[in-house]
Amino acid sequence: MIDYIIVGSGLAGISFAEVALQNNRSIVVFDNNSQNSSKIAAGLYNPVILKRFSEVAQAKEHLLLMNDFFIALEKRLNNRLDVKMPILRKFFSIEEQNNWFTASDKPNLAPFLSTNLISKKFESIDSPFGYGEVLQTGYLDSASLLIQYKSYLLKNEMFIDEAFDYSLLQEESNGIRYKDIQAKHIVFAEGFGMHANPYFKHLPLDGTKGELFVIKAPKLKLDVIVNASVFILPLGNDLFKIGATYDWNDKTDLPSEAGKSELIEKIKEVINCDFEIVSHLAGVRPTVKDRRPLIGTHPNHNSIHILNGLGTRGVMLGPAMAKALFENIEYQKPLDKEIDIKRLVKKG
Repeated sequence: MIDYIIVGSGLAGISFAEVALQNNRSIVVFDNNSQNSSKIAAGLYNPVILKRFSEVAQAKEHLLLMNDFFIALEKRLNNRLDVKMPILRKFFSIEEQNNWFTASDKPNLAPFLSTNLISKKFESIDSPFGYGEVLQTGYLDSASLLIQYKSYLLKNEMFIDEAFDYSLLQEESNGIRYKDIQAKHIVFAEGFGMHANPYFKHLPLDGTKGELFVIKAPKLKLDVIVNASVFILPLGNDLFKIGATYDWNDKTDLPSEAGKSELIEKIKEVINCDFEIVSHLAGVRPTVKDRRPLIGTHPNHNSIHILNGLGTRGVMLGPAMAKALFENIEYQKPLDKEIDIKRLVKKG
């Protein structure tokens, strides 16, 4: 008997797999490559909501945990995945500058918002009002992580590359059985694929489609991430990842002409040089209307659990949410009410 079956190997599934392995638990991961939001994600982590200059909930704690988590993960895979890089928020007016400095005086935001106005001129970007620098930011090379982690699991016979058949899942007195695998627990971390899951499809996972480009722009000289009407993430060799769109209606993971037009229009608002679209990517983010993750145990099945709804902040949230679920299962440590799926049970 193993400790955990994990269904899904995106950021949520990898986070739980890694927490389990770091705690000497045995696992097997199922994935058939049907969900791609983690694969195409920019992988940015940022403790500030830059639209409103407000703090992401529990940002300090989540960043600390994330840093330790990725140090251990990089050691396991023997590769650098976490790239520390400043995010510069472009100001569009004097009023935005003033709002930034007001926000930077708040105790919860002071560690993350520099009080120095950045007036550096970057080639091919007009910025008459300068930038504000967000601290403790960067990006995770999520596409490489997914490939390397799958390779690691395969090498250690902990990965099964096939679709999970819910009809074959059986409950037993001491856990669950799936085909010839007995496990104490199963954790579903399927992202938007949760809608096909009979145990959790009732949960209000909305899903927001995002599209982004990788562009080549030799005249765009950047060594930082710029946040304007789009984010611009330098990848090296004159390549940049640029996005993203938000579509609450289209639930397909295929690039669209509407998304392409929107991105091109937004890019031209920010940069004034020629660029070539190298690739156009799309995926459906697992978002929830109340902007809180979906973490917990099925009310009628003690061995069946969910880790989902990380939305646009999977890199920062993944390790913390995986740890919370693991400690809830293993040590009965209560989940925060804001993330526990029990909050969604209708009362009356």
